[in-house]
Amino acid sequence: MDRRAVFRESRQSGFPSPNTRNLPPSPDSHMDARGYRWVCWRVWLCRLGAVLSLGLLLLLFRWRPRLGVLARCRSCPLVLADVLLLRDSFGQQVVVEVLTEEMEEDSMELMGNLEDNEWRDTVQLHKEEKTLLRYYLFEGLRYVWLARKGAFCRVSVLNEDWTCNDLYGFQTGLSHLEQSSRRRVFGPNIIDVPVKSYLRLLVEEVLNPFYMFQVFSITLWMVDRYYYYATCIFIISVCSISISLYEIRKQSTTLRSMAQLITNVTIRRSSGVEECVSSVELVPGDCLVIPQEGLLLPCDAALLAGECMVNESMLTGESVPVLKTPLPAGEERYSPETARRHTIFCGTQLMQAKGGRPGGEGAIAVVTSTGFFTAKGDLVSSILYPQPINFSFYKDASKFLLFLGGVALIGTIYSLVVLSRSNTTWMELVIRALDVVTIVVPPALPAAITTGTIYAQRRLKSQGVFCISPPRINVSGKVSLFCFDKTGTLTEDGLDVWGVMEGGQTGFSEMIPDLRLLPPGPMLSGLACCHTVALLKGQPLGDPLELKMIESTGWALQEPEGDGKLLESEFGGSRVVAVMRPPTQPGGDATSEAVAIVRRFPFSSALQRMSVVTVAPRGRPALAFIKGAPEMVASLCLKETVPSQFSSVLRNFASDGFRVLALGYKPIDGKTDLKTIERGAVERDMRFLGLLVMKNLVKPESTTVINTLRLAHLRSVMVTGDNILTAVNVAKSCGMVGSDERVIFVHAAPHTAQSTPTLRFHLGEEGAATAHGSLEVRLGLYQHGTGYHLAINGKSFASLCDHFPEFLPKVLVRATVFARMAPDQKTQLVKELQKLNYRVGMCGDGANDCGALKAADVGVSLSEAEASVASPFTSKTNNISCVPLLIREGRCSLVTSFSLFRYMALYSLIQFCSVLILYTEKTNLGDLQFLFFDMALVTLLAIVMGRGGPSEELHPHRPSARLLALPVLGSLLIHTSLNILGQLAALFITTSQDWFVPLNSTVSGAANLPNMENTSVFALSGFQYIIMAVVVTKGYPHKKPLYHNVVFLCILLVLFGVMSWLVLYPGPFFSTHLKLYNISDMNFKMLLIALAMLNLLVCFLLEVLIDQGMLSCVRLLCGKRPSKKQYKRLDLFLSDSSSWPPLNQPLSSAQYTVIGVS
Repeated sequence: MDRRAVFRESRQSGFPSPNTRNLPPSPDSHMDARGYRWVCWRVWLCRLGAVLSLGLLLLLFRWRPRLGVLARCRSCPLVLADVLLLRDSFGQQVVVEVLTEEMEEDSMELMGNLEDNEWRDTVQLHKEEKTLLRYYLFEGLRYVWLARKGAFCRVSVLNEDWTCNDLYGFQTGLSHLEQSSRRRVFGPNIIDVPVKSYLRLLVEEVLNPFYMFQVFSITLWMVDRYYYYATCIFIISVCSISISLYEIRKQSTTLRSMAQLITNVTIRRSSGVEECVSSVELVPGDCLVIPQEGLLLPCDAALLAGECMVNESMLTGESVPVLKTPLPAGEERYSPETARRHTIFCGTQLMQAKGGRPGGEGAIAVVTSTGFFTAKGDLVSSILYPQPINFSFYKDASKFLLFLGGVALIGTIYSLVVLSRSNTTWMELVIRALDVVTIVVPPALPAAITTGTIYAQRRLKSQGVFCISPPRINVSGKVSLFCFDKTGTLTEDGLDVWGVMEGGQTGFSEMIPDLRLLPPGPMLSGLACCHTVALLKGQPLGDPLELKMIESTGWALQEPEGDGKLLESEFGGSRVVAVMRPPTQPGGDATSEAVAIVRRFPFSSALQRMSVVTVAPRGRPALAFIKGAPEMVASLCLKETVPSQFSSVLRNFASDGFRVLALGYKPIDGKTDLKTIERGAVERDMRFLGLLVMKNLVKPESTTVINTLRLAHLRSVMVTGDNILTAVNVAKSCGMVGSDERVIFVHAAPHTAQSTPTLRFHLGEEGAATAHGSLEVRLGLYQHGTGYHLAINGKSFASLCDHFPEFLPKVLVRATVFARMAPDQKTQLVKELQKLNYRVGMCGDGANDCGALKAADVGVSLSEAEASVASPFTSKTNNISCVPLLIREGRCSLVTSFSLFRYMALYSLIQFCSVLILYTEKTNLGDLQFLFFDMALVTLLAIVMGRGGPSEELHPHRPSARLLALPVLGSLLIHTSLNILGQLAALFITTSQDWFVPLNSTVSGAANLPNMENTSVFALSGFQYIIMAVVVTKGYPHKKPLYHNVVFLCILLVLFGVMSWLVLYPGPFFSTHLKLYNISDMNFKMLLIALAMLNLLVCFLLEVLIDQGMLSCVRLLCGKRPSKKQYKRLDLFLSDSSSWPPLNQPLSSAQYTVIGVS
């Protein structure tokens, strides 16, 4: 078979042209790859340099792999490369080694060859040469060298062109040799999450720049004779490393147990023999035999024979089992996304399989993807190798560390100048200068700012919200728009049948509220049979809507037992999937005849419909039934069978918030082979039957949550696959659209042979009277107080994106309802909103939302599956009340992270200033003084500072995420200046006392302790650490007030008391160990405490003024600048436009010019 092929490469083959050394990103890998070959003399030179530098060169190469490659290799074409330097779409660089594997010539011939004849001749001429497969591994994925493309491509490219018929060709199975050859190319079928040993983790952790800086600092302190402090920091670092190693290994082990699946499976060989093998040996093309009792699937596979009931909650969060049916044969290209209802995915639980083998048991499938190329592998990969979060807080934190490094450089120069004037030795001079660096750049800063996130994650978990991506918690605090699915998210899962309206040429019948009252006929049979419900241990499982529909008819579901011959004989020899039997009357007779389902084409979100083929007893003609979205079903029915009132009746029901489905049927020609009939043939030229009307109530929590978000100026958007009028009704019911607000419908028509693309805006029914009048609305930011909302369906959205991109941003800024949206359109919508600089949240409950949940900045899946990897957040609460909770926790975490960051920065700057002032006085802080400040004061306060919980309400103003913003930098500058003034004031007050004796010593540093200068600076700086904790700890409006954090408040009071005691009466024990000078003047001591209180008062008042916008006057001097966010600029433009949207005016893509938004 020509599809059973791989590309191969021989050492003697002709090389691609040299320009392959700098290839553009491959469409398969989205990476830029550059090839390099080892240069022997360079390698040895680097080894010598590593020895001479005591390993520092290797450490540099570890932190900057690119430098290591450039130093030891030379550039070359990819085909010759030993090493590749990869750059992904995010700019991150990684070095990988090119691996080779010898392939047997016979096995390659058996698998086929996609190369041209000249290639095959080359191989024949050089048979004595080895045939090698060149590949590399990156993030679990295997990339193989393809000579035709002149690039390394994902190995999945070798089977991406398989058609449905190709898959059916694999039903005969692979031979042992074919499978062995494929396994060499595709690799083992395993999602291998590496669990490193503690020793390896320790080495990697210690080599981290953070811990290397700790090692450097501890060594420096030991040399400087700060033994107590260095020992304490060493013990804390060891404890920190131990905890970190334990958590890393624990997370890796947990993820591995969730990701790795090794089991025994049965496969069919080309000889016809069925063989039990390990799932690790599976390769694409293997024919998989699924037992009747099902299994936990270890790969992705296309179902070819039989039906499977599958629980996909682990991947999608959808708890309702899904029925999978055989893949239709054909020449169209197979895609697991478009053929989702025929694809069984790795990691899902196959609960039951039937109808695929002799005797009616089990099912047959063909493996399509293995390892990290499966759907589960892709999700696990997103956890193992997450995309970098584009969040200004994290980027600014790194930049600020560089700023502190610059401050450290200035301090170092100052120290060298000051100390060089004294009799300081060069050794001591270097130590003192380097000591400044360890003070001003706090190594604990990166760890400290994650404290708020850790507390928030614990609080979320206690309330049933689980997070697999903690950095997203801070991001959720900046969400500006939240998208919601409708069914099961905003509305109840269950549906109540409101009634049925049969359709005919004369119109619709009266509403029949009880489906049991329907007369025998196609309508009743269609309601009973057009579903994908199956039995599991005698209990019906399936979509809640279909379960309710069957229950309302009173019919009973029966499935074949054993080989199914009994039911086949009853229904004319057709292979029966299921039988629907009508209820029996009190006299024992049934009102209708039983109907057997022989083919099922399951519901597809993209197609918006499902269909079945049925047969009746005694040789009656087969009937096909269709059920789905009314507009779709009507378009597939003969026009003369659709009532003329169809549109108006549907509009009335949808406007009242009803869920409406349409049904149709048609007889099937007796000559048609029901086993091979295709879906397209079944679902055309149908006869319209009528409408099934169901009531879907809005969850009581939805209205409250939407109103909460509205008051907080957060946009709420509905994204649903339902009818647009139903969606608008639900939007009004839950408060997305106010009672006094208009809904304007957007209709975009694509290009056709008869017409050009057109775009129209028109009011709903309630606004028809004023459709030609002027629309007088004044728009506010977000949607608070907005006079209108736009509503658009999936078809118009697609046309808008394709033909009217200049109008798309305007529509997105004003649209609230997106209806009839396919899963990929939901994902596209999220990405388009992100392009306008929205921070987008997405909340959904089913498989159709998975793509949007992963694409959103904050994805929330409503699922009972705690281990679901469908989104960063999973809520066990089956309503959207988790959304404001998550946003409040995100804002609390973000504010806490800001507070901790500022506190740690101020702590460093305070100690930095203290040391420089004391250097000037030829002294320094003592060993235990450093220890007291860092451990008893700063660390203790930093740990408990983040304990405060979130505010109970969502404030309209979102917290800032910019660390380098004017209020933050201005606050740090002002507080640092005040702290310097305070310490200088304490020093000058001390030197002005009558009893002051100047320090006169031939030594410098801590050797001069105790002395008066040190004691005064120690006293005031100790208060300043506590003062800054009070000043930077923000409460309202995003956190509870300070008094709610009882532990933090108590520790503050205790530390204030301890510092006051150390100033007023330290006692001989603490004076000796802390090396404090015994000053007997009580008035002086009280003056120091008063100075500290003045410092607190001034800093606190200035912080309040900064919060109130004191620094905004600086911005006024520069003039008001437009917002950097595109949606805000566009909103402002639309607010000032009296002609938008142009009602009832057909627009073309070239008629209007879009606002320039850059």
